[in-house]
Amino acid sequence: MTSDDDRHRLLDPAQDAAALKALTHPLRIRLLGLLRQDGPATASELAARTGESSASTSYHLRVLAKYAFVAEATHRDGRERRWQAVHAVTSWSNEAMAATPDGRASLSLLRRRQVEHLETSLAQHEQDVATGRLGPDWLEPSGISDLMPRLTPESLAELWQTFERKLTELTARDEHDPRAAQVMVLAAGLPLASPEPAADTE
Repeated sequence: MTSDDDRHRLLDPAQDAAALKALTHPLRIRLLGLLRQDGPATASELAARTGESSASTSYHLRVLAKYAFVAEATHRDGRERRWQAVHAVTSWSNEAMAATPDGRASLSLLRRRQVEHLETSLAQHEQDVATGRLGPDWLEPSGISDLMPRLTPESLAELWQTFERKLTELTARDEHDPRAAQVMVLAAGLPLASPEPAADTE
């Protein structure tokens, strides 16, 4: 299922169980992310970026294509096909995912893959700053926050909506600004239950 602008794919765990399972593979998530970030590429080019073999990246790209996450780009270099991401964003309903054991397992794996992506992006960011590939003007606004507000479910939902709306607005504003750079934004809203009271041992 896609949204009106065809850039957002919403997965349904009832209809897209196989696609969700395919997406939990760490290399497939990385390949899809690279295609979304850097544009079309061949299996060989992606192999060089990931340290994998061309045979491995080619196989996993075909799996992603089978479930319509990637497709062959219109331009070919005459020897090897180029692949491109079909959608800019993939999402799902947490409530629908949590309704079945397989859905809960897929949701847990996908979230852990996102955390792994954050670790990889942090390492790249630090290297880019250290080598001067990113200028000093990026130093102050970049970072990771671990705020712990107390919110109701309705307020947390509103926070997500406000965040996504503002991000869409800023992305559109900066689209043609030559100073704009790819920014890895990973936001988490994970409610935690209050600790159980200590048992009375007397």
